[in-house]
Amino acid sequence: MITHFTSESVAAGHPDKICDQISDAIVDAALTIDPKSRVAVETLVTTDRIVLAGEVTVPKPIPYAKIAREVVRGLGYTNGLFRFSYTSPISVYIHEQSPDIAVGVDSGGAGDQGMMFGYACRETAELMPIPIVLAHRIVERMDEVREKKILSYLRPDGKSEVKVRYENGKPVGVERVVIAVPHDPKVSNAQLKTDLMKHVIGPVVRAYHLRVPASRTIIVNGTGRWEIGGPASDTGVTGRKIIVDTYGAFARHGGGCFSGKDPTKVDRSGAYACRYIAKNIVAAGLANRAEVSVAYVIGRRQPLARQIGTFGTEKKSLKTIEDFAWKLLDLSVPGILEGLNLRRPIYRKTARYGHFGRDGFPWEAVVQ
Repeated sequence: MITHFTSESVAAGHPDKICDQISDAIVDAALTIDPKSRVAVETLVTTDRIVLAGEVTVPKPIPYAKIAREVVRGLGYTNGLFRFSYTSPISVYIHEQSPDIAVGVDSGGAGDQGMMFGYACRETAELMPIPIVLAHRIVERMDEVREKKILSYLRPDGKSEVKVRYENGKPVGVERVVIAVPHDPKVSNAQLKTDLMKHVIGPVVRAYHLRVPASRTIIVNGTGRWEIGGPASDTGVTGRKIIVDTYGAFARHGGGCFSGKDPTKVDRSGAYACRYIAKNIVAAGLANRAEVSVAYVIGRRQPLARQIGTFGTEKKSLKTIEDFAWKLLDLSVPGILEGLNLRRPIYRKTARYGHFGRDGFPWEAVVQ
């Protein structure tokens, strides 16, 4: 039984998340044109440069560079001081999907092979592990106070890390919070810490009915200062924050990223289906924790394997749970796409603050 657990998240302006949001904005653009578009797009950002590459099959042209610039501008990269902005040069290397892949997808099969996992637990109202929820809410609030100019000296980019203490398997307190965020050099690290405790850490932790950790347990910018963040500080690439995107390492991960992929890619849609089933098992009171796993092969409709684990927290027999769970959703690829209504432009907003535990996504719905 765990006694402590730590998870991290990153701000919307983190280099890897810039890439995820650009890639998913392209997915949305393609699905807006044609719900059956095929998309697999990677983005790379570095000092004063954006690179787009991948495969897209869509009946009309997509303004890739325009989309990328709109995303970057919206994230606050508007100042040349950052050595990266929406005016940075863009290179595009995008072609159509391979016919060897398309032939399997055209018949309703999976667009790739792989294993996917979904998880839910009773630690929060979101039915998510509390370490990752707190980490997400901290960076989300940090972005909010920058955008609303409550702390106008903050700059895009940032990270959080939250350590939670458990007793008898239940979260009882926050032991440590770590924040990294770039800021105007005129602001001291001491002032930054005081402001973040007041406007970010305190409100977030109290909202989950936990005691705010003491100042000595909070670390802000571990090297003492951070002036220039973003791609000039750290090159970003699509799909490098898969643990941030899911359960903060509290549950297993199949290894495939989500962003930049249309929903025929089961790395994405299969993981969403697993979360939907796991969440509904817990919401129905059948178990306090549930993990659902599936595996697919390219070109095949049905999963090769499917399994449910409840970690000894089940309230009913495993057969009862399975009878309930496998009726929730047809796990064939077409069944997932139709059952969760995934062929629509909903993906850009998934690419910040986690894909799970937030209202408004079909895989977060609870059956009545």
